[in-house]
Amino acid sequence: MSQKNLYEILDYVDHSRAKRKTVVAFLRQNPSWIPKLLEIAYENQSPVSSRACWVLDFTLKTDIELLFPYIKVFTDNLGSVHLDSSVRPIAKICEHLIIAYFAKDKNAVQEVLKKTHREKITAACFDWLISEQKVAPQAYAMICLLHLGEEFDWIHPELLLILEKNYHTGSAAYKARSRQVFAKLKRTRS
Repeated sequence: MSQKNLYEILDYVDHSRAKRKTVVAFLRQNPSWIPKLLEIAYENQSPVSSRACWVLDFTLKTDIELLFPYIKVFTDNLGSVHLDSSVRPIAKICEHLIIAYFAKDKNAVQEVLKKTHREKITAACFDWLISEQKVAPQAYAMICLLHLGEEFDWIHPELLLILEKNYHTGSAAYKARSRQVFAKLKRTRS
């Protein structure tokens, strides 16, 4: 299969369940295409890059370990994603990684996600919170930062400042997620 074929597959993808399943099945059978998919995902100017991000999200939602050999590439390029339709799935992947990393039960993410990777996710999450983003990536960022604050003690105070500053101008969904984060932070401080 060539790179052209991968672009054709990405052109075929939309949000329909059947098409997503087809592409996810292809990637599971051909994980060697994940680096190329990451490269396309980080191209940014092309609508195909957003589709590559969707495919990554769909695939990694059920098999996050496919990302492990490429975790450095994934985290090194988080700051380059700018299209709204790309930021959302990338932020969601970050949330999957961070929730798994901070899970009580031992899992493979805890072995693979190094401190440098977590720091890069932290930086991206703060960028998504303070920049003009839609609510979904900001909500994923809030959850990531809530967990990351358990490791990096400077995060929770900064997160609180940002949420308090943006709360009054945020959408209903932003306010709802902020209230959840406020409540969890209050419990951890008690």
